[in-house]
Amino acid sequence: MAREQLKGKNIVITGASGGIGAEIAKLCGASGANLVLIARSIEKLNQLQTELQQKHQVRVDVYQLDVSDTDKVKEVFNKILEKIDHIDILVNNAGFGVFREAHEATMTEIKGMFDVNVVGLMACTSMVLPKMRERRFGHIINIASQAGKIATPKSSVYSATKHAVLGYTNSLRMELSDYNVWVTSVNPGPIATNFFNIADEKGTYVKNVKRYMLQPEYVAKKVVDSMLTKTREINLPRWMNMGSVVYVLFPRLFERIGKKAFNKK
Repeated sequence: MAREQLKGKNIVITGASGGIGAEIAKLCGASGANLVLIARSIEKLNQLQTELQQKHQVRVDVYQLDVSDTDKVKEVFNKILEKIDHIDILVNNAGFGVFREAHEATMTEIKGMFDVNVVGLMACTSMVLPKMRERRFGHIINIASQAGKIATPKSSVYSATKHAVLGYTNSLRMELSDYNVWVTSVNPGPIATNFFNIADEKGTYVKNVKRYMLQPEYVAKKVVDSMLTKTREINLPRWMNMGSVVYVLFPRLFERIGKKAFNKK
Protein backbone atom coordinates (compact mmCIF):
# COMPACT_ATOMS: atom_id res chain seq x y z
CA MET A 1 0.00 0.00 0.00
CA ALA A 2 1.50 3.31 -1.14
CA ARG A 3 1.79 6.19 1.32
CA GLU A 4 1.16 9.31 -0.78
CA GLN A 5 2.76 11.59 1.82
CA LEU A 6 6.12 9.91 1.19
CA LYS A 7 6.24 10.36 -2.59
CA GLY A 8 9.30 12.37 -3.55
CA LYS A 9 10.49 12.70 0.05
CA ASN A 10 14.16 12.12 0.90
CA ILE A 11 14.47 9.33 3.47
CA VAL A 12 17.72 8.18 5.09
CA ILE A 13 17.79 4.79 6.80
CA THR A 14 20.76 3.50 8.80
CA GLY A 15 21.27 -0.21 9.33
CA ALA A 16 19.41 -0.73 6.05
CA SER A 17 21.14 -3.88 4.80
CA GLY A 18 18.74 -6.28 6.51
CA GLY A 19 16.00 -6.79 9.10
CA ILE A 20 13.53 -3.99 9.68
CA GLY A 21 15.85 -1.46 8.00
CA ALA A 22 15.59 -3.26 4.67
CA GLU A 23 11.84 -3.79 5.10
CA ILE A 24 11.33 -0.08 5.83
CA ALA A 25 13.31 0.73 2.68
CA LYS A 26 11.09 -1.57 0.58
CA LEU A 27 7.88 0.04 1.83
CA CYS A 28 9.23 3.55 1.34
CA GLY A 29 10.40 2.65 -2.16
CA ALA A 30 6.94 1.35 -2.98
CA SER A 31 5.59 4.76 -1.93
CA GLY A 32 7.85 6.63 -4.35
CA ALA A 33 10.34 8.02 -1.83
CA ASN A 34 13.95 8.85 -2.68
CA LEU A 35 16.10 6.61 -0.51
CA VAL A 36 19.54 6.88 1.05
CA LEU A 37 20.54 3.56 2.54
CA ILE A 38 23.41 3.24 5.01
CA ALA A 39 25.02 0.15 6.51
CA ARG A 40 28.36 -1.56 7.05
CA SER A 41 27.70 -4.19 4.35
CA ILE A 42 27.93 -2.46 0.97
CA GLU A 43 27.28 -5.73 -0.88
CA LYS A 44 23.85 -6.14 0.69
CA LEU A 45 23.08 -2.47 0.11
CA ASN A 46 23.99 -2.79 -3.57
CA GLN A 47 21.63 -5.75 -3.93
CA LEU A 48 18.80 -3.86 -2.24
CA GLN A 49 19.51 -0.79 -4.36
CA THR A 50 19.19 -2.79 -7.58
CA GLU A 51 15.99 -4.47 -6.38
CA LEU A 52 14.29 -1.22 -5.41
CA GLN A 53 15.35 0.71 -8.51
CA GLN A 54 14.13 -2.02 -10.83
CA LYS A 55 10.87 -2.62 -8.99
CA HIS A 56 9.82 0.94 -8.15
CA GLN A 57 11.93 3.20 -10.43
CA VAL A 58 12.98 5.35 -7.48
CA ARG A 59 16.28 7.00 -6.68
CA VAL A 60 18.35 4.92 -4.27
CA ASP A 61 21.80 5.99 -3.07
CA VAL A 62 23.87 3.70 -0.85
CA TYR A 63 26.77 4.42 1.50
CA GLN A 64 28.98 2.09 3.48
CA LEU A 65 29.26 3.40 7.02
CA ASP A 66 29.87 2.19 10.54
CA VAL A 67 27.97 4.81 12.54
CA SER A 68 30.34 4.35 15.49
CA ASP A 69 32.95 6.25 13.43
CA THR A 70 31.68 9.77 14.07
CA ASP A 71 34.20 11.40 11.72
CA LYS A 72 32.99 9.15 8.93
CA VAL A 73 29.37 9.94 9.84
CA LYS A 74 30.07 13.63 9.23
CA GLU A 75 31.85 12.89 5.97
CA VAL A 76 29.07 10.65 4.60
CA PHE A 77 26.22 12.94 5.60
CA ASN A 78 27.97 15.92 4.03
CA LYS A 79 28.17 13.93 0.78
CA ILE A 80 24.47 13.06 1.07
CA LEU A 81 23.47 16.69 1.63
CA GLU A 82 25.59 17.83 -1.32
CA LYS A 83 23.58 15.46 -3.52
CA ILE A 84 20.03 15.88 -2.27
CA ASP A 85 20.17 19.23 -0.40
CA HIS A 86 17.91 18.16 2.46
CA ILE A 87 16.66 15.13 4.36
CA ASP A 88 12.95 14.87 5.17
CA ILE A 89 13.05 11.73 7.31
CA LEU A 90 15.90 10.06 9.20
CA VAL A 91 15.40 6.54 10.52
CA ASN A 92 18.11 5.67 13.06
CA ASN A 93 17.94 1.90 12.89
CA ALA A 94 21.59 0.81 13.17
CA GLY A 95 22.28 -1.05 16.39
CA PHE A 96 23.36 -4.29 18.00
CA GLY A 97 23.34 -6.05 21.35
CA VAL A 98 25.19 -8.73 23.26
CA PHE A 99 23.34 -10.60 26.00
CA ARG A 100 25.70 -11.22 28.93
CA GLU A 101 25.57 -10.71 32.66
CA ALA A 102 27.24 -7.46 33.68
CA HIS A 103 30.37 -9.10 35.12
CA GLU A 104 30.91 -11.03 31.88
CA ALA A 105 30.60 -8.11 29.45
CA THR A 106 33.96 -6.96 28.10
CA MET A 107 34.86 -3.29 27.79
CA THR A 108 35.10 -3.78 24.04
CA GLU A 109 31.48 -4.98 23.96
CA ILE A 110 30.32 -2.22 26.30
CA LYS A 111 31.99 0.56 24.30
CA GLY A 112 30.87 -1.01 21.03
CA MET A 113 27.21 -1.02 22.01
CA PHE A 114 27.30 2.56 23.26
CA ASP A 115 29.28 3.77 20.23
CA VAL A 116 26.75 2.32 17.77
CA ASN A 117 23.43 2.43 19.64
CA VAL A 118 23.86 5.81 21.31
CA VAL A 119 26.76 7.93 20.03
CA GLY A 120 26.27 6.84 16.42
CA LEU A 121 22.57 7.62 16.58
CA MET A 122 23.29 11.05 18.04
CA ALA A 123 25.98 11.73 15.42
CA CYS A 124 23.60 10.95 12.55
CA THR A 125 20.83 13.03 14.11
CA SER A 126 23.11 16.03 14.65
CA MET A 127 23.83 16.08 10.90
CA VAL A 128 20.18 16.54 9.93
CA LEU A 129 18.99 18.84 12.71
CA PRO A 130 20.24 22.23 11.41
CA LYS A 131 18.52 21.87 8.02
CA MET A 132 15.32 20.46 9.51
CA ARG A 133 15.12 23.35 11.96
CA GLU A 134 15.83 25.84 9.17
CA ARG A 135 13.17 24.34 6.88
CA ARG A 136 10.82 23.81 9.82
CA PHE A 137 10.04 20.38 8.50
CA GLY A 138 11.22 16.84 9.13
CA HIS A 139 10.85 13.63 11.06
CA ILE A 140 13.41 11.72 13.13
CA ILE A 141 12.56 8.11 13.98
CA ASN A 142 14.75 6.35 16.52
CA ILE A 143 14.55 2.58 16.80
CA ALA A 144 14.84 1.92 20.52
CA SER A 145 13.50 -1.17 22.31
CA GLN A 146 11.21 -2.41 25.04
CA ALA A 147 14.55 -3.12 26.76
CA GLY A 148 14.81 0.64 27.16
CA LYS A 149 11.72 0.54 29.36
CA ILE A 150 12.23 -2.74 31.18
CA ALA A 151 15.79 -3.80 31.97
CA THR A 152 16.22 -7.56 32.35
CA PRO A 153 19.06 -9.89 33.39
CA LYS A 154 21.82 -10.39 30.80
CA SER A 155 20.87 -7.18 28.99
CA SER A 156 22.29 -4.63 31.43
CA VAL A 157 24.48 -2.87 28.85
CA TYR A 158 22.07 -3.18 25.94
CA SER A 159 19.20 -1.91 28.12
CA ALA A 160 21.37 0.98 29.26
CA THR A 161 21.97 2.02 25.64
CA LYS A 162 18.27 1.92 24.86
CA HIS A 163 17.42 3.86 28.03
CA ALA A 164 19.83 6.48 26.71
CA VAL A 165 18.15 6.49 23.31
CA LEU A 166 14.75 7.05 24.90
CA GLY A 167 16.06 9.87 27.08
CA TYR A 168 17.66 11.55 24.07
CA THR A 169 14.54 11.06 21.96
CA ASN A 170 12.19 12.51 24.55
CA SER A 171 14.35 15.58 25.07
CA LEU A 172 14.79 16.07 21.33
CA ARG A 173 11.04 15.92 20.79
CA MET A 174 10.51 18.84 23.17
CA GLU A 175 13.38 20.83 21.66
CA LEU A 176 11.89 20.53 18.17
CA SER A 177 8.21 20.94 19.05
CA ASP A 178 8.16 24.57 17.84
CA TYR A 179 9.92 23.75 14.56
CA ASN A 180 7.37 21.35 13.03
CA VAL A 181 9.93 18.55 13.28
CA TRP A 182 8.50 15.34 14.67
CA VAL A 183 10.40 12.79 16.76
CA THR A 184 9.24 9.20 17.23
CA SER A 185 10.67 6.39 19.31
CA VAL A 186 10.01 2.80 18.24
CA ASN A 187 10.07 0.30 21.09
CA PRO A 188 9.70 -3.25 19.79
CA GLY A 189 10.06 -6.48 21.67
CA PRO A 190 12.16 -9.27 20.13
CA ILE A 191 12.09 -9.34 16.32
CA ALA A 192 12.88 -12.34 14.12
CA THR A 193 16.07 -10.94 12.52
CA ASN A 194 19.82 -11.61 12.45
CA PHE A 195 20.15 -9.41 15.55
CA PHE A 196 20.15 -12.52 17.71
CA ASN A 197 23.03 -14.13 15.81
CA ILE A 198 25.25 -11.83 17.87
CA ALA A 199 23.06 -11.06 20.87
CA ASP A 200 22.14 -14.66 21.68
CA GLU A 201 25.11 -16.83 20.75
CA LYS A 202 23.73 -19.95 22.45
CA GLY A 203 20.24 -19.57 20.98
CA THR A 204 18.62 -19.99 24.41
CA TYR A 205 16.69 -16.73 24.36
CA VAL A 206 15.39 -17.21 20.83
CA LYS A 207 14.22 -20.73 21.67
CA ASN A 208 12.30 -19.48 24.72
CA VAL A 209 10.62 -16.48 23.08
CA LYS A 210 10.28 -17.64 19.48
CA ARG A 211 6.48 -17.77 19.59
CA TYR A 212 6.35 -14.13 20.76
CA MET A 213 8.76 -12.76 18.18
CA LEU A 214 7.59 -9.97 15.91
CA GLN A 215 8.05 -10.25 12.16
CA PRO A 216 10.24 -7.51 10.64
CA GLU A 217 7.66 -6.77 7.94
CA TYR A 218 5.05 -6.01 10.61
CA VAL A 219 7.33 -3.67 12.54
CA ALA A 220 8.43 -1.93 9.34
CA LYS A 221 4.82 -1.28 8.33
CA LYS A 222 4.09 0.34 11.69
CA VAL A 223 7.15 2.56 11.32
CA VAL A 224 6.35 3.63 7.76
CA ASP A 225 2.70 4.30 8.63
CA SER A 226 3.94 6.74 11.29
CA MET A 227 6.14 8.75 8.93
CA LEU A 228 5.31 12.46 8.75
CA THR A 229 2.75 12.10 11.53
CA LYS A 230 2.90 13.30 15.13
CA THR A 231 3.25 9.76 16.50
CA ARG A 232 5.15 9.98 19.79
CA GLU A 233 5.91 6.30 20.36
CA ILE A 234 5.33 2.98 18.68
CA ASN A 235 5.24 0.16 21.25
CA LEU A 236 5.14 -3.42 20.00
CA PRO A 237 3.60 -5.71 20.99
CA ARG A 238 1.03 -3.79 23.00
CA TRP A 239 0.80 -6.39 25.76
CA MET A 240 4.54 -6.11 26.36
CA ASN A 241 4.29 -2.36 26.66
CA MET A 242 1.59 -2.81 29.31
CA GLY A 243 4.28 -4.63 31.29
CA SER A 244 6.41 -1.48 31.26
CA VAL A 245 3.49 0.50 32.69
CA VAL A 246 3.03 -2.02 35.49
CA TYR A 247 6.80 -1.96 36.06
CA VAL A 248 6.77 1.80 36.65
CA LEU A 249 3.90 1.50 39.12
CA PHE A 250 4.95 -1.67 40.96
CA PRO A 251 8.64 -2.33 40.23
CA ARG A 252 9.39 -4.66 43.15
CA LEU A 253 6.33 -6.83 42.54
CA PHE A 254 7.00 -6.89 38.80
CA GLU A 255 10.61 -8.01 39.27
CA ARG A 256 9.63 -10.72 41.73
CA ILE A 257 6.84 -12.15 39.58
CA GLY A 258 8.75 -11.79 36.32
CA LYS A 259 12.07 -13.15 37.57
CA LYS A 260 11.61 -16.60 36.06
CA ALA A 261 10.65 -15.23 32.64
CA PHE A 262 13.42 -12.64 32.66
CA ASN A 263 16.05 -15.28 33.27
CA LYS A 264 15.20 -17.14 30.08
CA LYS A 265 17.91 -15.30 28.15
